[in-house]
Amino acid sequence: MNAPMWLVPLLALCVSALSLRWLLGDGQRRMALDRPNERSLHSQPVPRSGGLAVMAATLLTLLLIDLPERGVLLAALLALVAVSLVDDFRGLSAGLRFSVHALVAVAVVLCLPIGETSWIWVAVAILSMVWMTNLFNFMDGSDGLAGGMAAFGFGTLGIAAQMAGDVGMATLCFSVVAASAAFLRVNWHPARIFMGDGGSVPLGFMAAALGLVGAARGLWPVWLPPLAFLLFIFDATVTLCCRAVRGEKFWRAHRTHYYQRMVRMGLGHARTAKLCYVAMAGSGVTALLALALAPDAGPWLMLAWSVAYAIAARVIDVRWRRHQASNHLTA
Repeated sequence: MNAPMWLVPLLALCVSALSLRWLLGDGQRRMALDRPNERSLHSQPVPRSGGLAVMAATLLTLLLIDLPERGVLLAALLALVAVSLVDDFRGLSAGLRFSVHALVAVAVVLCLPIGETSWIWVAVAILSMVWMTNLFNFMDGSDGLAGGMAAFGFGTLGIAAQMAGDVGMATLCFSVVAASAAFLRVNWHPARIFMGDGGSVPLGFMAAALGLVGAARGLWPVWLPPLAFLLFIFDATVTLCCRAVRGEKFWRAHRTHYYQRMVRMGLGHARTAKLCYVAMAGSGVTALLALALAPDAGPWLMLAWSVAYAIAARVIDVRWRRHQASNHLTA
């Protein structure tokens, strides 16, 4: 990356930091509050519009860089931020939200150089983007988690883009990292603010959209983006699937994600976040090493990390049952 281009992530950092300062100052009375409910890990109302600062920096970055997909990404992000912000304040039906998510996913996928790609794979790409758009939102319930995952995940994509020589993509990814770092400063335990849907939903979309754009343009293999964000993909997907199998209303708010159970079993917000950072850093570093040294090993690396997460999930499941039994006996 050319030295002047580092000014864009620096600008993103400043925009995010200044926006958060306003949101936690004069703008706080205008913000939506995350009130404690059956999903919450906190006991006091916390503002939940902090993701707007990250989005402000991201949208500005898109205006400043040279990226072929800039137009569709700008339109998609603006639509997602608007709908998600209304949902934060007033609540919207799931059908309306998912319809918007699907429309922006279709718009992005159809703008890619898909060539002779099977329409089955096109459908898979659209569904994957809608899924990722919603998954990131589930990680916004623990202090320091969503911001840290954004920093590690987009950092991995940024380094991969830089390795491929794509200055625009690298700058965009590093700007998201910088904006997320500013957010993390006020989201670390005890969190003063959460992202809210207005930030977490567009970030989930960006993770999927940039992953697909980079794969379609040959910047990285298709396995690299999922590996970079595998931790929250695994947690959210496995948790929701298990709830569905048990016949639970998996679409309702709950506190049974693996990271939530780790916090509730006594590990706490800070230590849970740090362990997740180690896992994301590990998957990101190994993904970049595989990209540089043995790209064909990527799918096997994905399998290895998935097995590791499955083992960790099993350990948490066992300890959670013991924790519940212990609480039942002492109640």
